[in-house]
Amino acid sequence: MAKNTAVKNANGNVRPRKLYDAPDDEKLELKLDSITSKAKTPCFVYVLTFFSALGGFLFGYDTGVISGAMILLRLHFSLSSLWQELVVSVTLAAAAVFALVGGCLNDRLGRRTVIMTASIIFSVGAVCMGISIDKYMLLTGRIVIGAGIGLTSTTIPMYLAECTPPHIRGRLVSTHIAMVAGGQFIASVLDGIFGWDKKNGWRYMLGLAGIPAFVQFVGFIFMPESPRWLITSGQEVKARRVLQAMRGQLDIDEEFESIKNSCHEAEQAEHASGHKPVIVQMLQTPAVRRALLIGCGLQIIQQVVGINTVLYYSATIIHMTGVKGDEAAIWLAAVTACAYFLFTILGLYLVEKIGRRALTLGSLMGAIVSLGWLAVGFQLSSQNTPHMTLTELPILNSTCGAYSTCNQCMLDLNCGFCYVDNGNAGISNSSCLPADYDNPWSAKSGRCKKSSDKSDVTWAYDYCPTPYSWMPMVGLVLYLVFFAPGMGPMPWTINSEIYPLWARSTGNAAATFFNWVFNLAVSMSFISMTETLTRFGTFLLYAGLACIGLLVLFLFLPETKGKALEEVEGVFAQPWCGGVHTIEYNTKTIQYVHIRGLNRDGRESELDSPE
Repeated sequence: MAKNTAVKNANGNVRPRKLYDAPDDEKLELKLDSITSKAKTPCFVYVLTFFSALGGFLFGYDTGVISGAMILLRLHFSLSSLWQELVVSVTLAAAAVFALVGGCLNDRLGRRTVIMTASIIFSVGAVCMGISIDKYMLLTGRIVIGAGIGLTSTTIPMYLAECTPPHIRGRLVSTHIAMVAGGQFIASVLDGIFGWDKKNGWRYMLGLAGIPAFVQFVGFIFMPESPRWLITSGQEVKARRVLQAMRGQLDIDEEFESIKNSCHEAEQAEHASGHKPVIVQMLQTPAVRRALLIGCGLQIIQQVVGINTVLYYSATIIHMTGVKGDEAAIWLAAVTACAYFLFTILGLYLVEKIGRRALTLGSLMGAIVSLGWLAVGFQLSSQNTPHMTLTELPILNSTCGAYSTCNQCMLDLNCGFCYVDNGNAGISNSSCLPADYDNPWSAKSGRCKKSSDKSDVTWAYDYCPTPYSWMPMVGLVLYLVFFAPGMGPMPWTINSEIYPLWARSTGNAAATFFNWVFNLAVSMSFISMTETLTRFGTFLLYAGLACIGLLVLFLFLPETKGKALEEVEGVFAQPWCGGVHTIEYNTKTIQYVHIRGLNRDGRESELDSPE
């Protein structure tokens, strides 16, 4: 029989029973029960986590592999700059749309069915890209892949949160995002391996994503549905068996009853609401509205601090350190991706040690310092670039010859810097020459044209030689080191925990939608921002947005470490502004307290007080 783990305090409020509440003869037993429950997490849970996290691997692989593949694709299909941007951005747009679709499907079909459907979609998209005969087929494959990313990014964190024990939930949910970083790392390695094959290398890069997608589909044939979804669909006997397998013990009565009561509460509230759309009910319920604002805010902050632009810009920063060859730059980018992956793994260890809130805030503070360093590094680099020492024959309809420094030349996307590298003696014979915007890896004319027999010259389209090139590189590494353990996985982990069952699918879908929308907006605006604000101003803007995000999260982000999902529902019950009496919540309390607007007797709940 389950022990009574709740007691009433002096005010009559129910709170969790602490060890010091127990009689002396029960203290040791309670303590041993707690230790034993944490030690008996069955291997099945870790197998389930592995197959789930393959969706994160596909997420990272398909968003990361395109950067290396694009070098070959633009030559094979003669892609213009517009088409290159379209091939990259259409995946993000599709992911945003299908994140919302996934929210609806999760409630109707179940988490397991949506994940298996996404696996099929990933496989179809990978095959479509691998056998593409023209750019339209390639674009179709990227759209299909985006649909798979949108479904998995919404579903998998929520599925893991509902299946894993509370004391390791943060670690296992964060594994999904760690595998995203792992997918990006493997993608960069395969870019390097197949980059030598100019004809078909891109087919291997894009098509290999079908293998982990197939493995995930086969694995999920044997994986169970979420116990919470099974209860809501009326399969209580099956839900009990699944929960027993996930906890590795038969005595799960207390947790099962808590989940069941939460599900019944959601059903009653749905009838009481007159079947309004879930998002409308969320916005009308103060506690859930606060959770939604924090969940969406976390995803927006993650994007506006520039993580994707830093990752996309890593190749240019590596070029600025003096690496000239594309192959060497690809491999060094793989090393950077490896560092990001390793520090994401560090976050898996820290999330249950120091908690979600501390890890998020600490990560954001480190990102602010790193972005400031990047901004200063770019400013010093731009102010210390070589002057033009050679004037070549004038080129008609070109402004390149009017620039006096490499930095001015580089800021014009139609120009590039041509020079002779003398090693430690510096550079000489430098000039600014026109470049083809759609194929800028060679000058249109002059010494740095590919057909020229001048082998001692170097063509720099997207960088300038500078003694301060090490500063942006250090800033890049520091940024990834600080961002990876906290702001990388925590928005996904926290969003999987903070919504009540009736709003969980919709809440995760809405937050994921904002993540992809802002990912697309920040990525697409980066080039124009660097032209108008300069690189220094752009990264300084990111640092300023990170400061605002830090202040907001410091004031409003709660800690959810170690709490059951039904218990987490109560952390947003108290208004952010205005005074009400303090209420302590635990699993037993939340299953009977209705925070959506109506109690069972039809009266307005005191928890729905205005903010």
